Amino acid sequence: MKDWQSQSHAKWDCKYHVVIVPKYRQRVFFGRRRKQIGAILRELCRQKEIGILKGNAQPDHVHLLLSIPPKYSVAMTIGYLKGKSAVRIHRELMKTQGTLFGRSFWSRGYCVSTVGLDEMINRRYIQEQAKHERDQERGLFDNEN
Repeated sequence: MKDWQSQSHAKWDCKYHVVIVPKYRQRVFFGRRRKQIGAILRELCRQKEIGILKGNAQPDHVHLLLSIPPKYSVAMTIGYLKGKSAVRIHRELMKTQGTLFGRSFWSRGYCVSTVGLDEMINRRYIQEQAKHERDQERGLFDNEN
């Protein structure tokens, strides 16, 4: 039996696989700072009682397995995470001074899928994402000869 979580009038188990991408896939900056960006995302999730069950930051995107309480929509949660983290990234990591109007860090969209009974498959996919990308890149370069 699953471990269901409770609120005052609901028992729930809502999990989502989310992929977010920095604007222009900023590999150089994002690759160096991904541990710090991960810490920012964890802190924001803790503030809203959103569980990060698994996370993996690649050089140009982030995979998250989130447990989102039913009182929050997925769109609101992703908007909150991307918006607040962008402000903190600009202030703390990029040392941006003054107004942040018109500046962004994340691309506009995101990818999300629900996680049902195949949670372990999603956890393994997120954990092995780096290996998948290396294999894919290796395959692309091998075909050029």
